[in-house]
Amino acid sequence: MSEPPLAADEATMLRAFLDDQRATLVRQTDGLDAEQLGRRVPPTTMTLGGMLKHLAYVEDWWFGVTLAGAPPHPPFEQVDWRHNRDWDWTSAADDDPATLRRMLHDAIARSDAILDGVADLDAFAARRHRRGGEGISVRWILIHMIEEYARHCGHADLLREAIDGTTGL
Repeated sequence: MSEPPLAADEATMLRAFLDDQRATLVRQTDGLDAEQLGRRVPPTTMTLGGMLKHLAYVEDWWFGVTLAGAPPHPPFEQVDWRHNRDWDWTSAADDDPATLRRMLHDAIARSDAILDGVADLDAFAARRHRRGGEGISVRWILIHMIEEYARHCGHADLLREAIDGTTGL
């Protein structure tokens, strides 16, 4: 495991922190079987498997759909999000661990390929913000994704400890 550099240009630093958060989530779910990935720990309905699928969706949404302007990648393109806003979380119970892990890995690879083609953090995404219609900078998307992963890594840490007692991942 490598930590983000202590000094680098802004783009390198932001991507390194995002990569660190991604790696943290992967570590927090490593070695768990289908039952463990699908286990709910009350009072939350969140599962670690749902978290893997959710973050694959979030990667696809912010980098693929929003930044690049591409259509949603399978399986997300067929989801009726208005009917089931939590589909990514709840449908993960139907997926085996290898599928969930591959889904996240592939989404990250697509996101990184998109980011590799971006030279300016001030560049605007292809899509505008859905609520206010403002332009969204690459910098904002990267910071938002770091925040998204950091929040869920905190959840994952607590869930993992409740599932098998593992801490400090």
